[in-house]
Amino acid sequence: MKIAHWRTLLIPLAFAGTLSVSSAAEPNPAALIYKLPDQIPWSKVDARGGQSAVVVGDPSKPGFYMVYNKWTKGNHFSHPHFHPNDRYIVVLQGTWWVGTGPKWDPANAKPLPAGSFVTHFGKQVHWDGAKDEDAVLLIMGEGPATSTLVKEEN
Repeated sequence: MKIAHWRTLLIPLAFAGTLSVSSAAEPNPAALIYKLPDQIPWSKVDARGGQSAVVVGDPSKPGFYMVYNKWTKGNHFSHPHFHPNDRYIVVLQGTWWVGTGPKWDPANAKPLPAGSFVTHFGKQVHWDGAKDEDAVLLIMGEGPATSTLVKEEN
C-alpha cells in the first residue's frame, strides 16, 4: 500500500521536473532588457591596449553612464590624466594596477584584484592598466567623461 502511494506522488513530481527543465519564458522587454556576454558591443583594442563597451548612457554627454573597460595583458597602461567628475569602478576580472600623481611608474603600481571597488575623484591625477593578465572593469559616473593628460614628472 505504501509503495502505491509513493508512485502516485512521484508521477506528478516527475512531470513537474520536466517542465522546469524546459527553456524559461522570455522576460517582458517593458520590464527589463538584457545582453548576454557575447552581445556586448566591445570596441577594437586601441593603441594603449584598451577596449571598451558602453552599456548604459553615453559617456560623451551629460548624465549617468556605465562602461565596461578592459585593459589587455602585456603592461598596457594609461599615462597620468584626470577626469572632470568622480568615477566609480568595480574590478570584475583579473588584476588592475593603479597609481596616482604625475609620476608614471607602473613598476610601483598598486594591484587591485577582482572584487575591488575604486573611486577616482574628479580632477585628481591617476593612471592605471594591466600587467600579466587582462583586467575587466565596470566604470560608472556622470558624463561627459573626458580625460585630460597631465605632464609627466620623472
